[in-house]
Amino acid sequence: MHKREKTMSAVLKDNRISVEEYLRGELLSETKHEYIDGYVYAMAGASSNHGRIASNLSRELGQHLKELPCDVFVADFKVNVNKTKFFYPDVVVICTPENGDAYYTEKPVLIVEVLSGSTRRKDRTLKQLAYQSLPSLLEYVLIEQDFVDVEVSRRSANWDSHHYFLDDEVYFDSVDLKLPVTEIYRRVDNEDMREFLQKNAVIK
Repeated sequence: MHKREKTMSAVLKDNRISVEEYLRGELLSETKHEYIDGYVYAMAGASSNHGRIASNLSRELGQHLKELPCDVFVADFKVNVNKTKFFYPDVVVICTPENGDAYYTEKPVLIVEVLSGSTRRKDRTLKQLAYQSLPSLLEYVLIEQDFVDVEVSRRSANWDSHHYFLDDEVYFDSVDLKLPVTEIYRRVDNEDMREFLQKNAVIK
């Protein structure tokens, strides 16, 4: 175990820790942790499909926003909710002046989480409620990696969910971007995408 990792482990032994301890420990740790009401939780590694979805979307967002005062971060930038929770969204977009901290934001406009069997429940309950309490957030997006389903909840629609599938085009109202679902799932290997690609190959 590396010295930096030992430092965070020593903090974790105390179970419940302060925000200040968490932030200091996170700077030294080689493993990312999320912070929920005084407790820290280590994050597991992501699959290749998970990484492709986050990369595809962040690339399209970055290209679309390159002339605007917005930043797109993937996986390594924290969102702070009321100083009691810190999460690492899979993709986050920020378009307003920051709070002066280089490691987290309190003002995201768009948050994206890529779902898996181990994260789906938390992303749909705890995280969704926490994120939607942020005044700056305009959209929360949940993307399934094991099948094709892009779910978008918008503040302007009272957080009602809208689902998008293959052959659909998603409109990200928060950043004024239209994007085909196929671009989000480019090179993703799941049953829905295999059937879609096979079908299109036959038609051609």
